Amino acid sequence: MEVLALILFLCIFLLILFGFPVAFTLGGLSVLFGYFALGPEFFNFLPSRIMGVMGNVVLLAVPLFIYMGIMLEKSGLAENLLESMAMLFGKLRGGLAISVVIVGALLAASTGIVGATVITMGLISLPTMLKRNYSVELSTGIIASSGTLGQIIPPSVVLVLLGSVMNVSVGELFKAALLPGLLLVILYIVYILIYARLRPENAPPIPAAEIEAFKEGGFWKKLIRAFILPFLLIVAVLGSIFGGWATPTEAAAVGAMGATLLTIVQGRFNLKILKEVMIGTTHLTTMVFIILLGATTFALVFRGLGGDRYLVDLIQSSNLEPHHFLLIVMAVVFVAGFFIDFIEIVFIIVPVVVPIFTAMKVDLIWIGILLALNLQTSFLTPPFGFSLFYLKGVAPANVTTGHLYRGIVPFVVIQVLFLLIVALFPEVLYLV
Repeated sequence: MEVLALILFLCIFLLILFGFPVAFTLGGLSVLFGYFALGPEFFNFLPSRIMGVMGNVVLLAVPLFIYMGIMLEKSGLAENLLESMAMLFGKLRGGLAISVVIVGALLAASTGIVGATVITMGLISLPTMLKRNYSVELSTGIIASSGTLGQIIPPSVVLVLLGSVMNVSVGELFKAALLPGLLLVILYIVYILIYARLRPENAPPIPAAEIEAFKEGGFWKKLIRAFILPFLLIVAVLGSIFGGWATPTEAAAVGAMGATLLTIVQGRFNLKILKEVMIGTTHLTTMVFIILLGATTFALVFRGLGGDRYLVDLIQSSNLEPHHFLLIVMAVVFVAGFFIDFIEIVFIIVPVVVPIFTAMKVDLIWIGILLALNLQTSFLTPPFGFSLFYLKGVAPANVTTGHLYRGIVPFVVIQVLFLLIVALFPEVLYLV
């Protein structure tokens, strides 16, 4: 039985690598294994498990945060932010790149959706950076990596899903992720400053005359207006969670309403925009929840076959230390991120390893943040880094896949080094 559980896991993993639909592979193959190995009566447990998922109030935050992110994408806030930030840092070499990172971080804290952020930043900032003679590799690397900050900076859909799967507090995950997310932003900025100093021709400053011309039109008023609206939304969402006034689900509802109001204030709201946002939200939410139902079926059959007990016994009998097991899990997740989406990793690999970490008495909040950072890296790693796909889809024709792959390498290195720092110094999570 235990061997069958491992065969089921490997078969699902291989079929997904070959391009079979994730939700139906997870659910369909699990039903086949469960039916022949455990009998049809075993599936009497399945309806109650599915209703347990559907009744999970925490998961309501997923469609609400997705709605918030797509609505903000339509609001035009990103354009105002980038224009104002570019002029604020324009005198510095690499100032435009720094502004892209900061705007990416603000959008991450406002939306939590990688695809929306990367596409928005790609459409707005990539043509501007190339026009100002920025290196193609630096430009694409900055946009793709800053777009993935939504994976770790709360409110993050990934952290909501991890909290649900790992059965830990989403609010605690949000608190623990805040400082690592900000430190990662600082590391990106430090890299840009070093790069601009070593290769000034690849990251030129904005001409002083252009900055002065922008300032003549009420610069500080523009800057405050560009900052204040997204900042109010961030405070409303994260402040209500950290202050203990709202659960993550309630805060997500506040964020969805806030994003709608900001779009109205910007003069961008109409029925066409609302319809597009609702269709996009429904599409993404349906995808996540169908995969989640397939993952629930897989988890039931895997445990019914004794797979979780077998793995725990195997790790314990091998006298593997917790940090050795953690290293193996991080390596597996990192490599898996080259080939499959973060949602599949969350719903396939994480439920298998969490019981082992629990048996080892490892801090699951720390594990959750490490997994989130690792999954963030998976968005950047070729050949299937989704940030690279999103950016390539909106990039000018002269930007090649080779540019994207070369440009992302320094940021993947930064991510891996930062992941190592958080693994070695877990206390960094609790300084906030």
